[in-house]
Amino acid sequence: MRTPFVGSNAVAAGHLTKGQLRHRYRPIYRDVYVPLRHQVSLRDRILGAALTSDGVIAGVAASAIHGAKWVGDDVPVELVAAGRHQRGLVIRYDTLHDDEVTTVAGVRVTTPARTAFDLGRRLPRGRAVECLDALMNACPFSIEDVMLIAKRHPGVRGLRRLRVALPLVDGGAESPRETWLRLLFVDAGLPRPTTQFVVYDHGRYVRRLDMCWEEFKVGAEYDGEQHLTSRAQYALDVRVNRVLQRLGWHVIHVIKEDYGQDIVEQARSALLARGWQGTVTARAGCP
Repeated sequence: MRTPFVGSNAVAAGHLTKGQLRHRYRPIYRDVYVPLRHQVSLRDRILGAALTSDGVIAGVAASAIHGAKWVGDDVPVELVAAGRHQRGLVIRYDTLHDDEVTTVAGVRVTTPARTAFDLGRRLPRGRAVECLDALMNACPFSIEDVMLIAKRHPGVRGLRRLRVALPLVDGGAESPRETWLRLLFVDAGLPRPTTQFVVYDHGRYVRRLDMCWEEFKVGAEYDGEQHLTSRAQYALDVRVNRVLQRLGWHVIHVIKEDYGQDIVEQARSALLARGWQGTVTARAGCP
């Protein structure tokens, strides 16, 4: 029997008795069941939500269907449908145009552009940009398409929030902490860095930097746990950093214990020392 499944259907078909359903399985939504000791994943909850109605998966869960990473198994599943709210399932009563819905692996879901529209208008700015970065990285969408959707739905809530978040999206971010670091620099008035910049030494690959200001040869990298737990990674980093220094690069290495103000001051000092004049073109918003 597939997991999850509709309990009443399984009983009606003779696959299970009511007693077996009650003692061997547990519900994740009303009348949607999984085996008693089954570890429920986000995928299970999405498939279960799809079984509860003919609605459309939306929001962060939709971004996961489109391949976005860093989505926890515990995020609420949003479903555009008529029905009652229940634990772990958020019902949205939105209007969806036909071209704002697609089907992925048999599940009806909002398109990447419509998913971005919903994420940008419903989530706080930092969280919205994290989710939009992850979606753009996995399944590139057009900012123009998102704004066309906004024009179709002029009265919905959160359009101002959406217009703030969209110009900050960068699919080059490969983790939520990289998004956080980039926004830290932008909010401090530093130039917007280029993400995933590849450094070569006479045509030979050296390093792909998380982000950098190429003109000034200043880079920044967020060092995760692998840099501390892997001796091989540590040794490689040391050798690569020697090459980067020889090529004239100043790379700021950021760890989770660092304070934001200290990180910004390191970057600001390095940029000023290498010719940055301390002025940034005003950040443009979406029309």
